[in-house]
Amino acid sequence: MRRTIFDLDVLRTFATGMELGNFARAADRLGRSTSAVSAQLKKLEEQAGTPIFRKAGRGLALTDAGETMLAYARRLLELNDEAAAAVQSVELEGWVRLGLQEDFGETLLPEVLGRFARAHPKVRIEARVVRNVELIERVTTGKLDLALAWSDGTLTPHCEKIAEVPMRWIGPADGAVDWNLGSGEPVPLASLEAPCLLRTAATKALDTAGIPWRLAFVSPSLGGLWAATAAGLGISIRTPIGLPRKVKPLVAADTGLPDLPSLGLVLHRSEAEPGPAAARLASIMLQSVREAVADAVPSAIQPAARAYA
Repeated sequence: MRRTIFDLDVLRTFATGMELGNFARAADRLGRSTSAVSAQLKKLEEQAGTPIFRKAGRGLALTDAGETMLAYARRLLELNDEAAAAVQSVELEGWVRLGLQEDFGETLLPEVLGRFARAHPKVRIEARVVRNVELIERVTTGKLDLALAWSDGTLTPHCEKIAEVPMRWIGPADGAVDWNLGSGEPVPLASLEAPCLLRTAATKALDTAGIPWRLAFVSPSLGGLWAATAAGLGISIRTPIGLPRKVKPLVAADTGLPDLPSLGLVLHRSEAEPGPAAARLASIMLQSVREAVADAVPSAIQPAARAYA
């Protein structure tokens, strides 16, 4: 039986296209023509020995094999990049100060720190998981080298918009909140303490729709918010990223709740040209964030496949 050896360049094109939501954009990022990218995708299906894409309406979507292939492609590329960084940057040393929003503290942070520490054991990282206001204040005053924050419209001198993530109404995974649109009762909201971008967006959407609401639970931490939401004390407002199993996104049309807008995700840097350690950490974090967004918002996969419908 002939052993299959996947081409890492092909896998990178595939993963990049799915990450960006469009293979034309992947071609631009990777410095390839769209015809070359198309040829690589055909080569991937040949190497896999099974279809990676399937027809979905007017476009294409991933097959079950394609979903599996994407997961393995990410793992193979991660290990390849980690090995290259470890070999080429053995002497990388220093100290990096990183800040993240609470939504990423339990899911993204362990993965990023683990990948970075394995490749660069001599670099010390100080990580803070805090709210948006503190993240922006700390990065602009030089107390953080990098900060991953939701966009409130504030632009720091060296920031980069990573993605637009849809906000969702969140309810308990088991059972239901004791509220429905026809009850005449205000919507019970479970929220973080003000100021909260998502709470503001939710109350504005409810006010615009003429739906009354009340604050049923207010928490200073995300852990408290999840506990209250899981218990059915109120409907929460977050993005699909980092949701614990005890809660789930609600379908607005099924509940009578209004649709919510998207929320920008931004990486702030304290300097235009960060040091080698901070630059490497930023690179790993950007890759992990984009993968998390793609996993949490499956619809983002569809436009990528449609490029070759």
